[in-house]
Amino acid sequence: MSDPTPISAPAGYAPTFALGFADPDTNLSLVSNGRRLPVAVAPPAPEPLSGETSASTIAGPFATTAGRVVTVALEGEWQGTVRLLRSTDGGVSQSSLRVAGAAWAEYTASGCEQAWSETEEGVSFFLDIALSSGSVTYRVSQ
Repeated sequence: MSDPTPISAPAGYAPTFALGFADPDTNLSLVSNGRRLPVAVAPPAPEPLSGETSASTIAGPFATTAGRVVTVALEGEWQGTVRLLRSTDGGVSQSSLRVAGAAWAEYTASGCEQAWSETEEGVSFFLDIALSSGSVTYRVSQ
């Protein structure tokens, strides 16, 4: 059977590649019409945590789905600090997020950011909202 697309100058050759995956025996299995690339269906995203406050408060919990990114959106005219906190025990203890030892997911202005990529099941997040003035509208989602 001839190749319908001939190789043409200037190269005189064409590099090829193959896409594969590990089969159940951990051997390379090349993708073809008869052997499709396996995929997984992502679980549905949880309902977002959203609200508005003009008082300092702890908002939450926001129960996450593992394997999804946590996004924080803050809007409004406000002064203060909003921190995303993580809990693995239903909120009994809440930990500040850190990356390489530095504070992470702490906000002093409005905006929207993908703040965390959660990898564990059963984790929940809270917003520690400490306002000195104004009102903030918040949304935590996946």
